[in-house]
Amino acid sequence: MASGSAIRGSRVGAGPMGEAERGDTAPRVSISYWCANGHETRPSFAEEARDDAPATWDCPRCGFPAGQEQQNPPAPVKNEPYKTHLAYVKERRSDQDGMDILDEALAALRARRRGA
Repeated sequence: MASGSAIRGSRVGAGPMGEAERGDTAPRVSISYWCANGHETRPSFAEEARDDAPATWDCPRCGFPAGQEQQNPPAPVKNEPYKTHLAYVKERRSDQDGMDILDEALAALRARRRGA
């Protein structure tokens, strides 16, 4: 069963892509970011984009935002707990508003039952 091509699994034109085919890479610079847990992240950017680097970067270890100042990292984002539909309604309406709406709905329901 030793038939077939001597270079199995390759195609015409396949080969290692080196610098000659892709061109030269842009000079890179690594910028340090620190999160509130003290983790350091060093993403690399093109040297010409150093001034346009983002002010914060998400820490890949804990997910907190990281800043460029080691002694003053950004505070972790506070997540709001899940609210139910009823909780949002209670924020918009007082108990008295709820009672008024209920009374109106009950009066309309009773009027329809009397008419039928």
